[in-house]
Amino acid sequence: MTKIRFTKMHGAGNDYIYVNAMQYPIDDPAKASILWSDRHKGIGSDGLVLIDKSPVPEADFSMRIFNADGSEAMMCGNASRCIGKYLYERGLTDKTEIRLLTLSGVKILNLHVSEGCVDSVTVDMLEPKLEDETQFLVHHGMDKGTFVSMGNPHYVIFTDNVDQVGETGRILEHHPAFPQRCNIEFATPLSSPEGDTKASPRGGMEGVSIRTRVWERGSGITQACGTGACATAVAAALTGKAGRTSQIVMDGGTLTIEWRESDNHVYMTGPAEFVFDGEIFY
Repeated sequence: MTKIRFTKMHGAGNDYIYVNAMQYPIDDPAKASILWSDRHKGIGSDGLVLIDKSPVPEADFSMRIFNADGSEAMMCGNASRCIGKYLYERGLTDKTEIRLLTLSGVKILNLHVSEGCVDSVTVDMLEPKLEDETQFLVHHGMDKGTFVSMGNPHYVIFTDNVDQVGETGRILEHHPAFPQRCNIEFATPLSSPEGDTKASPRGGMEGVSIRTRVWERGSGITQACGTGACATAVAAALTGKAGRTSQIVMDGGTLTIEWRESDNHVYMTGPAEFVFDGEIFY
């Protein structure tokens, strides 16, 4: 057996186990994620994240992420912010702009540093994909939500009952409309602080807070989901419930999402925190 050093981190409560794969390669990360993510018999997490060198010159480092059920995810916004903090504060880079290779492309991490510590990270999540799946979803009786891909699939439902996430989310993840399964968001716009909003050209309001709960594909209910926050903000702008900037209020914290008109990219800003370091046999 091999002793593996790991770091537990979270972004707005979305917690993962992080391993420096440059030092500790793991030959079966899916199996490791299932065992270690167990909150009763393992370390406890939403999944496992491997940080490695990039195999291509377009990126500085790479990320692989495995959900608690062992399935590999395309991307995770919260995990990418944590990686930025990890790389900088653990001395693996002195860059405050990091190019991170994921299965959904190269993401740019901009670190906001104060006195040697990363206070928050802004991630360029690139352009949302808004494939016209209307007819397909209508055929399956799924026309009440908005489908948005942020490199992984999301289905956003605006409702007054966001707490149906456990009951309904579990069902919709495996709905026939989503042959590769789907992340499901339940969201409702909240009243914004007075003076904190302005009219948006799309007909919504800038600065709107949106309460969101997430059923994450492969992990179930999570405290937060970065790509889910982005998908929710895009869906809110598309449906006139918000402008191009909104605060996504999730169970574990709040993320600021901006869908810029200048490049059509979605930018996510939020915290990243260390929880503890440890060792485990593998």
